[in-house]
Amino acid sequence: MGFFLETLLGGLMAGMLYSLVALGFVLIFKASGVFNFAQGAMVLFAALAMARFAEWLPKWLGTDSLILANVLAFVLAGVVMFILAWLVERLVLRHLVNQEGATLLMATLGIAYFIDGLGQTIFGSDIYKIDVGMPKEPVIAFENVFQGGILINKEDLIAAAIAATLVALLSLFFQKTSTGRALRAVADDHQAAQSIGIPLNRIWVIVWCVAGIVALVAGVIWGSKLGVQFSLATVALRALPVVILGGLTSVPGAIIGGLIIGVGEKLSEVYLGPYVGGGIEIWFAYVLALVFLLFRPQGLFGEKIIDRV
Repeated sequence: MGFFLETLLGGLMAGMLYSLVALGFVLIFKASGVFNFAQGAMVLFAALAMARFAEWLPKWLGTDSLILANVLAFVLAGVVMFILAWLVERLVLRHLVNQEGATLLMATLGIAYFIDGLGQTIFGSDIYKIDVGMPKEPVIAFENVFQGGILINKEDLIAAAIAATLVALLSLFFQKTSTGRALRAVADDHQAAQSIGIPLNRIWVIVWCVAGIVALVAGVIWGSKLGVQFSLATVALRALPVVILGGLTSVPGAIIGGLIIGVGEKLSEVYLGPYVGGGIEIWFAYVLALVFLLFRPQGLFGEKIIDRV
């Protein structure tokens, strides 16, 4: 029982991180109908900015304080992501309003490659580390309940808590603020939102900026765990099945989809992997997403795209 719970917790914590990346896809799609393939590049760019600013600021300021350097680096990286999101909406997407889905898809793919190249030009192409002080060593908990206890990775636990907090804050933002309600109105019906005076361009800028902050938090967490390297952009590929499973238009779906896939990956790898030679964790999420595409393409909580047209 202890080992099962250990695996379950590991899956839930990984699932929260998947959900965090998936939120970037869902937020932008809800507000503008754009499936943002540049989200992975945004995660990488944000992680690079955080890592390099944390490295440069102590030299610029003449301080050895890790906390001060990380706080200032996070703020500066957040400003950079705001500027990047504003430029993407202002220079590209604003001119593609009401274009075909294929056009928007190619636009976001182009943005992704541009952001990858821009990150390499500004911040370099080496492997960098992000050290925000999260403990790396695991701990054993519930020794009095289960024989041998449950091994828990502190870093994963803290990362999952941060992701859950951000998700909760975003939920409150959408439910309780006037801007959040305007975002929901735009998501429901663009023309109706415009008819009551909600400016679509301003809403899209806000959504892209929020997605940029989500990408920054995800980039810091994944960068702390894996190091900041250009393969980090592929983390977004792990979030695609989450979006398909939960639904392209559903924020709760992104959360629940991430948890289902995180748990499913871990349990299938541990309990079924030995019988099929392992590797289930690599393809489990994509097979599950394919099943949903065949039988319920709108996902668990999404609405049929045809209903939005």
